[in-house]
Amino acid sequence: MWLQKQVGLSPYQRGFHLITEEITKNLPELTQYKTGLCHVFIQHTSASLTLNENADPNVRHDMETFSNHYVPESEDYFLHIIEGSDDMPAHIKSSLFGADVMIPISNGLLALGAWQGIWLGEHRDNGGGRNLIITLQGESYQ
Repeated sequence: MWLQKQVGLSPYQRGFHLITEEITKNLPELTQYKTGLCHVFIQHTSASLTLNENADPNVRHDMETFSNHYVPESEDYFLHIIEGSDDMPAHIKSSLFGADVMIPISNGLLALGAWQGIWLGEHRDNGGGRNLIITLQGESYQ
């Protein structure tokens, strides 16, 4: 059994955001899957997806602080600056964190660990809405 759908995310401020619940709310079909895989892909080059801590929001703050330190803005060596000083660093962060996550499905649920959640990394100051393509594949209960 296969399913693919597009999910639009409202704009988020710059930083890392827990979006697991937003994704599962848009996947009522998930309960039909006994076992399988859920692939989530973001259709943008200045935002990212990753799996990480779902309980303590300080982890998301620390990840944003670290990534801004690791990939700073307004560096003289950046040539791609026409879209703003945050754009080239956003492209780099998107490549470092990645554009997709793959999560097992077990008994109609995402089989995330107790402390895992799906994060959106919004790497622009004004990134706007973001689009996800979500693909479910697996064995149904029927």
